[in-house]
Amino acid sequence: MTQRIPLQNLTTEAAVEYYSPSSNDSRHQPSSSTPSNNKPPQLGHIYVREIGGFFQRIRRSSNWLLMALYFGLPWVNWGDRPLVWFDLAAQEFHIFAATFYPQDFILLTWILVLCAFGLFLITVAAGRVWCGYSCPQSVWTFLFIWFEHRLEGPRHRRIRRDNASRTFDTLWRKTAKHTAWLLIALATGIAFVGYFTPIRALVVDFVSLNAHPWALFWIGFFTVFTYLNAGWLRHQVCLHMCPYSRFQSAMFDANTLIVSYDAARGEPRRNHHQKGAEASSVGDCIDCELCVQVCPTGIDIRDGLQYECIGCAACIDACDSVMARINKPLGLVRYTTERALEGKDTRFWRPQLIAYAVALLSMVVLLVGFLNTRVPIDVDVARDRQALFEGTESGRIVNYYNVTLRNQDTDPHRYVLTASGLPGLRLQGMETIDVEANETRRLRVALSADEGVLTQPSHPIELRFTSLEEPSVTRVSETRFLGPSR
Repeated sequence: MTQRIPLQNLTTEAAVEYYSPSSNDSRHQPSSSTPSNNKPPQLGHIYVREIGGFFQRIRRSSNWLLMALYFGLPWVNWGDRPLVWFDLAAQEFHIFAATFYPQDFILLTWILVLCAFGLFLITVAAGRVWCGYSCPQSVWTFLFIWFEHRLEGPRHRRIRRDNASRTFDTLWRKTAKHTAWLLIALATGIAFVGYFTPIRALVVDFVSLNAHPWALFWIGFFTVFTYLNAGWLRHQVCLHMCPYSRFQSAMFDANTLIVSYDAARGEPRRNHHQKGAEASSVGDCIDCELCVQVCPTGIDIRDGLQYECIGCAACIDACDSVMARINKPLGLVRYTTERALEGKDTRFWRPQLIAYAVALLSMVVLLVGFLNTRVPIDVDVARDRQALFEGTESGRIVNYYNVTLRNQDTDPHRYVLTASGLPGLRLQGMETIDVEANETRRLRVALSADEGVLTQPSHPIELRFTSLEEPSVTRVSETRFLGPSR
């Protein structure tokens, strides 16, 4: 039978109990850095205990920074537009000072591949720190848990309330908690739509019930999505819906930094009241299970590394707080590697890590070079399909073209248009075009050539658009000049 020994002054919170499981408990098995998939995932509700500590301060700072960026960026303006604005109606995507268009989507693919390689590099070097410190699922889940702890009380009180009959105190606390969750989820939905619609007008329209039906739909969708994911599903998203938890173990090796339990130091486990020779024959782990209580996915890190572990280091801070109170060295649970646990030297630079680092650095250099050499002008020239060509009384042939000119710069430009490819090729009409910053202009251009120089039905020509303010900003578009058959 499990013996319960009260924890007296070991923690600042009251009434925590230590457990002394029997010797055949599976939790006494030595740790291994190979992820264990034998234990079925925990599907029930997990009552997460709040813990402080060095790594949790880092995680909370990271979480607040990411949330501040997410909720704040739509409200920041760059000139007369939002700093980050994906204007789907105009097919313009404003990101800080730059404006991108659908034809720039290759950059999106490039950035996504770059992020994937960055994630692979981090995983090989330091395991799932992305999940623990930066993943939106973890960030919002920890925020919901923070409100749950403030409104319903510490872990042991939440368990007691859920196991007892409903009282007014329990009902108002749960109502307040779910109200706070829904408000956070609603703010999340509004902020998300605010990246596609100017958020100041969106908030006014939403409050006055004049918002566009599609805006209301997406706000409602992300409100429900956030409320369910962060409030109810929580760790089940990490265990069953996130593909990263399934394939990340393939990138681990013996030199990967992971959250691990030092079984050589901690086993066999003891209770807090063992003294003298009796205490010297057992390990440092007193089986308080605080490492389990603070885990957002409900695993026991002492069973070895499991794919459910998100690397948030809550168990490290919990264990260190216990070791400090019983005057034992910190680090019974710590960030370490399998080689370090075996008493061997860890090799940080290894072929797999070097390959990811070189690939990532190469893609960053190429992306930066492409952005620096990107000409902030886009031209689309299409022949007027209503007429192949026209003849004039003076013996010249006229072709018409529909030109779409996009100024992708943050400054206005005056472009001069020139044509080449045929002797005596002339532009009829405007030769200079004024385009404001981030403006798209559409115009009809007429070109004429002497019929005598047209030796064949179709001739290649070039239209060149050059900025008068910055001659380096130029774009050449190739098209065809048609004439009568000979």
